[in-house]
Amino acid sequence: MKVLITGGAGFLGRRLARALLERGTLAGPDGRPQPIDRLVLLDVVAADGFDDPRVQAVTGDIADPTVLEGVIDAGTASVFHLAAIVSGQAEADFDLGMRINLDASRRLLEACRAAGHRPRVVFTSSVAVYGGALPDVVQDGTALNPQSSYGVQKAIGELLLGDYTRKGFVDGRVLRLPTISVRPGKPNKAASSFASGIIREPLNGEEAVCPVPPDTRLWLLSPRRAIECLIRGHELPSDALGTARAINLPGLSVRADEMVAALERVAGPEAAARVRWQEDPAITRIVGSWPGAWDVARARSLGLEGDTGFDAVVRAYIEDDLRPAG
Repeated sequence: MKVLITGGAGFLGRRLARALLERGTLAGPDGRPQPIDRLVLLDVVAADGFDDPRVQAVTGDIADPTVLEGVIDAGTASVFHLAAIVSGQAEADFDLGMRINLDASRRLLEACRAAGHRPRVVFTSSVAVYGGALPDVVQDGTALNPQSSYGVQKAIGELLLGDYTRKGFVDGRVLRLPTISVRPGKPNKAASSFASGIIREPLNGEEAVCPVPPDTRLWLLSPRRAIECLIRGHELPSDALGTARAINLPGLSVRADEMVAALERVAGPEAAARVRWQEDPAITRIVGSWPGAWDVARARSLGLEGDTGFDAVVRAYIEDDLRPAG
């Protein structure tokens, strides 16, 4: 079977690709495991570092219909749609966010529709689809009410995928990701970038700034668990989802100061002392509009699991990504 990952050169895209190559199979249209014989990684930069004949790295603009037509055909059994402009950047550059997060998503669905064989499409959404006056714990039935351009774009993408599924054009499933922490590498333009930075930088001997108040509550998921959920979400039988195609993935409800306390427990007071608190009103406004906890009973009933605690998330980063300096 042929599998496409958009955003295939990105952090989650690369990890997902490696996990799929190691796994070797995915559920086909009939639900039975099929060998992955071609894995296409589409991004604006090349997804390098894959020495596997099954991998095809394609560079191109995902908003360009001709690019999508070149990677989605009748042989494309599954699509993991991860490509996106992150929250802070989508807020700062409205046109770019709309072009990539919304226009490209619809064009991808149109390419799947034109292929005519109803591929499985996994669409990664976000906590940002919620906002406004929220209950302490967001329920599956809580109305979408995004308070940022990124959240609006993701919410529209969810609705589109649901309708394309209802019409029989694709077999879609929406996985609403909590904020992913801890991400390796450099800070990006996501409003939630600090949720990795306040752990990553201190563990690398660098100072980090936390731009939100200590009592700001975040809904978090480790990269390990995120990849597991993406694959498990793909494997779910279509009839197990019914008409409710969006799933709130399990995460941890953690305050910013609790994250730093976990860092201290795992890595010691010297690491925690490298975190400096300096509020940024713009980031606080965006992050403060997101839910800090949600009901994940449905996700767990479907076999999706989150992390056991934030101490475990910090340890997972140390084990998977932390590299000795020099």
